[in-house]
Amino acid sequence: MCGIAGYLARTDGDAPVGAVLLAMLGALGRRGPDSAGLAMFGHGDPDGEVCGVRLPDEVDPEISEAKLLDRIARVGHVIRHRRVDRFIRLVIERSSELPEFLAQIERRSDGFEVLSLGRRLELMKQVGSPTNLESAFGVAAFRGSHGIGHTRLSTESRVDLSHSQPFWARGIADLATVHNGHITNYDRLRRIYEQQGYRFFTHNDSEVIAVYLADRLHQGASLDQAVRDSLDDFDGSFTYLFATPDSFGYARDPFALKPLIIVDTPAFVAVANEEVAIRAALGAGGIAHEPSGHVYRIYDRPGTVADAAA
Repeated sequence: MCGIAGYLARTDGDAPVGAVLLAMLGALGRRGPDSAGLAMFGHGDPDGEVCGVRLPDEVDPEISEAKLLDRIARVGHVIRHRRVDRFIRLVIERSSELPEFLAQIERRSDGFEVLSLGRRLELMKQVGSPTNLESAFGVAAFRGSHGIGHTRLSTESRVDLSHSQPFWARGIADLATVHNGHITNYDRLRRIYEQQGYRFFTHNDSEVIAVYLADRLHQGASLDQAVRDSLDDFDGSFTYLFATPDSFGYARDPFALKPLIIVDTPAFVAVANEEVAIRAALGAGGIAHEPSGHVYRIYDRPGTVADAAA
């Protein structure tokens, strides 16, 4: 019942991606009132990588913030940071490889979780309705080339920042996913990956998609091949979106049981699991739309994998 949305501006790397996606999520809010999030790609921060971290729930956030900054100083340099409740956004320069950086931050006894990292990726999520994203982060002002978004209805796991989507493909910079549906062999896949040393931070079956893609990329597969392989390796009814700095796409289970409405024009590509989201952002009077008088077609494509270049 979750809402998923994606938008890519074909001809403009400085498009109002934040405002478009926020409008789309607002229209999908009834599908997922528990939490909302965005993964957006723009020009990046000229000073370093952008890193999002969740602070532990059990400790005063100011104490946790100071501890986190001290810990990052051992494997890099914090250029600047901003905390919103228990979400902290940092611009950093790393002096270590990514595995060492993650190991230093995410000690199991402490409860820190790196939610995202990349040169171009801005990942923000909050508990509650999509309006919380705007009040907390001012996402409507974000400009870039493309992004994906999610509104969550919790059916099997808790409601908190960790369980919210998008999920970062841990260990692969600048790759994020959102998902609607159910990966029914999640428990089996999770046991396999945990035996290989992968760490899970939630009991949300959607998290395994990001882990799966990261694992396949570490094995040398291309992203396109990894996504196509997932159709054989995942059971259930699912549609998920993925995004990198250079691509944006979707994968659907072989029976296409979960809806995905698509608009593909020379100016932009937009996808969502309800037409109302596309019309809210891109229809007449919307934030970004085709020139007056131009009619574009909204359809449900039967294919299982597709992507577009950013």
